[in-house]
Amino acid sequence: MPRRRTKHPRGRIRSFPKDNSANKPHLTAFVGFKAGMTHVMREVERTGSNLNKKQIVEPATVIETPPVRAVGLVGYVETPRGLRALTTVWAQNLGDEFKRRFYKNWYKSKKKCFTKAVQKIENGGNAQLLERIKKYCTVVRVIVHTQTGLLNNQTKKAHVMEIQVNGGSIADKVDFGAGLFEKEVKVDQVFSDFDVCDVIGVTKGHGVTGVVKRFGVKRLPRKTHRGLRRVGCIGSWHPANVQWTVARTGQHGFHHRTEMNKRIYRVGKAPSEENKANAATDYDLTEKHITPMGGFVRYGEVNNDFIMIKGCCVGLRKRQLILRHPIYTRTKNKLTEPVNLNFIDTSSKQGHGRFQTAAEKRKFFISSKKLNTDKAE
Repeated sequence: MPRRRTKHPRGRIRSFPKDNSANKPHLTAFVGFKAGMTHVMREVERTGSNLNKKQIVEPATVIETPPVRAVGLVGYVETPRGLRALTTVWAQNLGDEFKRRFYKNWYKSKKKCFTKAVQKIENGGNAQLLERIKKYCTVVRVIVHTQTGLLNNQTKKAHVMEIQVNGGSIADKVDFGAGLFEKEVKVDQVFSDFDVCDVIGVTKGHGVTGVVKRFGVKRLPRKTHRGLRRVGCIGSWHPANVQWTVARTGQHGFHHRTEMNKRIYRVGKAPSEENKANAATDYDLTEKHITPMGGFVRYGEVNNDFIMIKGCCVGLRKRQLILRHPIYTRTKNKLTEPVNLNFIDTSSKQGHGRFQTAAEKRKFFISSKKLNTDKAE
């Protein structure tokens, strides 16, 4: 619940993890874009289980996470009614993809947003605002935006969000956030291999559906007078109203949801000359990238940093997902056992994939062609 269409196509962080001043200042969330799914094979190390020392195959989701850019800082004051924003500090140089978010028609606009803020910065106004945040605020959050030019889609407006800074004193948080201005923040600065994260996003939309598809209600008998795919009785005469617990026709999908404690199997780096095998493992030394042959279906290639999580997650391909540090820490064996990846599948997802790399495919067909010619001779 609720089962209505969300107002925000992007996931929203409604609460951040509890702060611990003993830790160093760090960001608590990141943003990514769902690329597609694959499967991995790993060796289980779970004492007392029948699967111990055995290899299992599990599904995995690849989320592309290009670097984000920090452009601002917000300080919040605690009040009896919740947090109240005290002041906002902006960076001096802001990109066009960030400014596009503030205009409905960028082509016809005068493009003069943030001109007064830049003038204040040139006159030394940021130092006074930062000192004010250090003096009065209890919560500090960094404003970041995605770099849409790095993605393989037509989006030109950047996605803007706030990420809370946890750890250290308020002065440490402010210095940490201000030090990120106009810099790129990569996903490996927030998450690392085998961590646990929460995935916040919007589910795939299915439109208006009936009770059988929406709630799994059993169909009525064949001779039912007014239809089969419906609820037999929606309530009593008294009270004369339909309870909210009764299954009814309505919106199915496109709901805002949060999935807790998803295990991160790999935090991979973008393909480059130095990093030619971001999908290789200690057992599979083949030089291959995480992008399967032919690209991810309806997405394309993953050319930036990425995160691979265990199992599925909410959302459609290309949909924006928020990755947050877990709010509730779990101590189950499945979340604490070591992960030994033996193999990551990179075969084609457009059918029954046969080859892991283009070189493997080329080698197979050349050798098979030679065999045919030898037989003919």
